[in-house]
Amino acid sequence: MTSTVETEPASAGTLFGQRIELARSFTESLAREGEERGLIGPLELPRLWTRHILNCAVVAPLLQTGALVGDIGSGAGLPGIVLAIARPDVRFVLIEPMERRVAWLQEQKDVLSLDNVEVLRARGEDAKSAGRLDQVTARAVSAFRKLLPITAPLVRDGGELVLMKGANAQAEIDAASKEIRRFHIHDVRVEILGTGVVDEVTRVIRATVR
Repeated sequence: MTSTVETEPASAGTLFGQRIELARSFTESLAREGEERGLIGPLELPRLWTRHILNCAVVAPLLQTGALVGDIGSGAGLPGIVLAIARPDVRFVLIEPMERRVAWLQEQKDVLSLDNVEVLRARGEDAKSAGRLDQVTARAVSAFRKLLPITAPLVRDGGELVLMKGANAQAEIDAASKEIRRFHIHDVRVEILGTGVVDEVTRVIRATVR
């Protein structure tokens, strides 16, 4: 291991509460195996908690109790595994096409005993077997206008998109006007999460599918 793993920030305990040990276990596994298995880059260890784990955890309050949530392109389990740890009252389908990443997700589900997680090997656009989802999330997958044809058809009428984005989130919305109309997307807005809790805030695009 060429880099030192970031020290756990105090805010991690606040965000995960009684499930902090599960979050620690997942973070340790990702730090130990992530680069070797192609899940994270070599420069991510010094900011693993801040940029990745907590960046995802602050999204947890946006999820509906008892909801069926799809995570498109779940990859390393960011945000899917993190959110499943933080919200045991929510069911998750982690949708990922790459076999080696699917293997990792299944391992983490088993090791952490995440009974609220199902791992589905599929591309997002082919994930009809996931069922009609109440909410869909994704992180670092594609531009908003390209995500809409993948995510919107998976969501039930009245369901919600909760898509993690960077600083250009509003510009992505502005560039997706045609797709927003085509897929009947309403109440599209950017929300900033984690202010005063984490050092790096998280931006999400939230929208309703009708």
